[in-house]
Amino acid sequence: MSYIANDNRYENMKYNKCGESGLKLPAVSLGLWHNFGTNDDYQNMKNMCFTAFDNGITHFDIANNYGPVPGSAEENFGKILREEMSAYRDQMIISTKAGYYMWQGPYGDFGSRKYLLSSLDQSLKRLGIDYVDIFYHHRPDPDTPLEETMGALAHAVHSGKALYAGLSNYNGEQLNAATDILKSLNCPFVINQNRYSIFDRNIERNGLLETAKNKKKGVIVFSPLAQGLLTNRYIDGIPADSRVKKSGIFLKESHLTPERLSQINALNQIALERGETLAQMSLAWVLQTEGITSVLVGASKPEQILDNINAINSAPFTTEQLEKIDKIAL
Repeated sequence: MSYIANDNRYENMKYNKCGESGLKLPAVSLGLWHNFGTNDDYQNMKNMCFTAFDNGITHFDIANNYGPVPGSAEENFGKILREEMSAYRDQMIISTKAGYYMWQGPYGDFGSRKYLLSSLDQSLKRLGIDYVDIFYHHRPDPDTPLEETMGALAHAVHSGKALYAGLSNYNGEQLNAATDILKSLNCPFVINQNRYSIFDRNIERNGLLETAKNKKKGVIVFSPLAQGLLTNRYIDGIPADSRVKKSGIFLKESHLTPERLSQINALNQIALERGETLAQMSLAWVLQTEGITSVLVGASKPEQILDNINAINSAPFTTEQLEKIDKIAL
């Protein structure tokens, strides 16, 4: 029997417009960067997707290289969509990206028209759908003219294989130039995806946040919990089943210095004073930032998704709390 969604799923989620466009995204979106690969538990993947959608998370964010192996996250989500959730396709925002290494040779990486459009065709086959809602260029390419890369995004939209274009990991200057090109091509570019958290303020420094605001584009944030550092996972040490122990690729044991652990514990005290988990407070901190459309959360089990969703009900931060957080983290 196919999955039947919760009738009340839209009652509590908040939906924010992507800049000046008509597209709205849930305040909390689900990213499939981790735990949707070849060796991950398929039933758990299904349960996470069902839990997300049952609680108003309509946006599922993927990339061509997510796995491992590359492509497997798209294949697994495509299977879930086909076998369980196809009735709800028009109620979903499904995004994918191309820009990092995907296959051998000169046409499987970065930002050429050849790579982006070939990759999109492959992604659609793996997902088993006719179009994605958002197609991103995953990172800037210093060796390809920006006009070529943006032209490929525009072609993807005009061909009907994507509804909107997005950019990921661009800074303010790059965003400014890309926006002007996409506008001249009549391409509906609506969203920027970048890393941002209490511990990582780079998009404040590189002009991305300010430029997105000026250009009236949305911003969706990945790694809002700093790969799990801004959760209760590491307060009492490093658990055996943590991301650090399992992979150690994006979050290494060396990152958990005594200074960092002290910061985590100090931030946790503020969260406790607010009656929240550290994860909820950290997500709420991102969402209170002007110009942020949505936070992308990853999860290894459904309960983490439910915990993260509670961030949308957080009380506003006081000026004193924000100053304390900055003093601890910066």
